[in-house]
Amino acid sequence: MRKRFAIALIAALSVGVGWQTVRAGLQGRAQLVSVTKWQEAQGWFGGFSGLEISEDGTEFIALSDRSHFAKGTFRREDGEIVGVVLQNHKRLLDSQGNAPSSKLKDSEGLAHLDGGPYFVSFEGRHRVESYAALGQRAHILPKSVFFENFRLNGSLEALAIDERGILFALSEEPIGAENQAQVLVFRNGKWDVPFSIPRSEGFKPVGADFGPDGRFYLLERGFNGLGFRSRVRRFGYENGRFSREVELLRTITGEHDNLEGLAVWQDEEGAIRLTMISDDNFRFIQRTEIVEYVVSKTP
Repeated sequence: MRKRFAIALIAALSVGVGWQTVRAGLQGRAQLVSVTKWQEAQGWFGGFSGLEISEDGTEFIALSDRSHFAKGTFRREDGEIVGVVLQNHKRLLDSQGNAPSSKLKDSEGLAHLDGGPYFVSFEGRHRVESYAALGQRAHILPKSVFFENFRLNGSLEALAIDERGILFALSEEPIGAENQAQVLVFRNGKWDVPFSIPRSEGFKPVGADFGPDGRFYLLERGFNGLGFRSRVRRFGYENGRFSREVELLRTITGEHDNLEGLAVWQDEEGAIRLTMISDDNFRFIQRTEIVEYVVSKTP
C-alpha cells in the first residue's frame, strides 16, 4: 500500500534506530534467523507485497504492488539466507493480455498451490485474478457484494490457499466491526464471509499463508506514527473456522521495515519457518528486506 512521503520518512528513521536493537522487542514462539537486504538497480524493483517459496526454501516468487513479479533463489549458509539471486522478472497481464493501467495494478496478495494457478488480490479496484502461469493473461474471479464495503486503500491485502484449493482473504481495513477481521472464503465459484477473527492493538492483516502443517498463518502490520511493527498469529482450521489462536512473534517499532509478504515452509529439521518480505514503498529511505524466523516446535 502507498504511504505518504512524510510517513515513509518517519518510518525509515525509526527503522534506522530499531536496526541497532534487533531482537530486543521480540516476543512469542518464533526466533529470528536472518535479515537480508535485497537491492536491484532497476526501476521496477521495490514495493513487494506478496511472497511464495519452494518447499525446500531455496526458490521464491515475489510480487510487487505495481503488478511486477520476480523469480529468484536464496543463497543459504547453515540455513541462513545470506544473499538473493534474481533470475527474471515480468509484468502481470490483465484479462486482455496487456499490462494493466495504473488504476488496475495495485497487486497485494499472492497465493499458489503446487500444480495449480497463481492467485493475486488487488486493491483500488477490488478483485482477485488467477493466472495459469505468471506472465500469462489473467482470469478475473467472480466478485461479491462484500467487495462494495472495502475501503479504497485498505482491501484485499492478505491472500492464502489451502490444500483443497480454497482461497482465504482478509482486508487490511475492517468491513464490519472495527475489532473484527472478516475472513472471505472463495469456493465453488463464489465468495462467502463465514466467520471473523479478532483485531487488536492496531495490527492490520497484510499477508497470509497456509503452512505444511495445515495451519493458517497471518502477518499483521502496525504503524504508530514512529514506524512499523509486525505480528504473526497462527490458527488451526476446524469445523469451518479458524481456532486455537497462537501469537508466534511480535516486533518492536522499527525492528524491521514494512513487512507485507509471508511464506511458510518446513526446513530439513522439520521446523516451521516464516519468511517475510518488506514493501519499501519505492522510497530510497526504506529498504527491501527478506526476514526469516523459525518457530519453536510446540503443539
